[in-house]
Amino acid sequence: MPTIAFPAEMKAGEKRCSLLPVNVKAYKLLGADVLIESGLGQHIHVTDEEYIEAGASVSSTRDELLAQGDIVLSLHKLSEDDVAHVKQDALVVSYLDPFNEPNFVDTLCSKGLTSISMEMIPRISRCQKMDALSSQASLAGYVMVMQAVNTLANVLPMMMTPAGTLKPAKVFIIGAGVAGLQAIATAKRLGASVTAFDTRTVVAEQVRSLGAKFLDIDLGETGETGQGYAQALTPEQMQIQQREQAKCIADSDIVITTAQLFGRKPPVLIKQDTIASMRPGSVIVDMAAETGGNVEGSVSGETVTIHGVNVIGTGAWANGVAKHATQMYASNLYNLISEFWSKDDNRFALDIEDEVQSGCIITYQGKVVNKMISDFYAAQKQTTNDGVA
Repeated sequence: MPTIAFPAEMKAGEKRCSLLPVNVKAYKLLGADVLIESGLGQHIHVTDEEYIEAGASVSSTRDELLAQGDIVLSLHKLSEDDVAHVKQDALVVSYLDPFNEPNFVDTLCSKGLTSISMEMIPRISRCQKMDALSSQASLAGYVMVMQAVNTLANVLPMMMTPAGTLKPAKVFIIGAGVAGLQAIATAKRLGASVTAFDTRTVVAEQVRSLGAKFLDIDLGETGETGQGYAQALTPEQMQIQQREQAKCIADSDIVITTAQLFGRKPPVLIKQDTIASMRPGSVIVDMAAETGGNVEGSVSGETVTIHGVNVIGTGAWANGVAKHATQMYASNLYNLISEFWSKDDNRFALDIEDEVQSGCIITYQGKVVNKMISDFYAAQKQTTNDGVA
């Protein structure tokens, strides 16, 4: 019977994990043994005993757990030391950040491990139940609004009081992907006046359906990738966007930026001079602060004051609602494993030709088999060689 192992998350400040007791029962029904590291759910107040009652076993040491797992499931990627203890030919699944971690991908290859990157799950109908990026981004949209509200010195809804009328706060959201749409919905529920912008005009109807205004900016030809992400703008288009949205930003109490480009550094959408035009005490939340930032001057992991405006770049947004984030991520993992579980052989059936697996398997039999990643590495190597030449 194969063993699915769940190590505890080692990243500082991380509260989420990759398994809940209800998932243990589901994995057991597939025909797998479940092994957890002691303390796996401590940050969301789930005890080892609750996992045991659901049918899991608890490993006394992390190294022992990794050595026993035929499949190792986690939220963040394992450390280099962890990889050394994983059994040969095991399957490891987590966020791998393969675009920015080529050395770690090399380590997986040298160990002969098969790896699946949860960021790379294709955005097709078949994969919605496994799409961890979307599930965590939805929660991030909610958390960003709540952090902004807690920082702003104003209330969000209009209030009619004996002491006078309080006008609704104005919220401007840049980017209407999963996170942006959830941020719009949350701000509207709280009573704010919401405006949103996205380079993909096809999402305008979704924005309006949530009760928000859509800021129309003529950027010429734009669109989205096959994965549903916004395409990068030209420098000229970026200048037009920054100029046209500046007035809306200056008039807003809260601005939330959610623009991230898959596998690339995010665009700078708000510069210092635009921040200076905002009212003191206003708030900007930069969703992309950890990967380079949409806001000039934002700091990853911190809230800073720029020209009297509070710029929040704390990151780890879904971690702010860790229990529900765990519930969603653990379900994404289970849906992935169960989708390809062979009941006849009682194992995860690898098929690198499958449309889903070919999109998210990064390493297999000592090689990088994901075309997007291998092409990216080749381009990076060529750029480096050209620079040396």
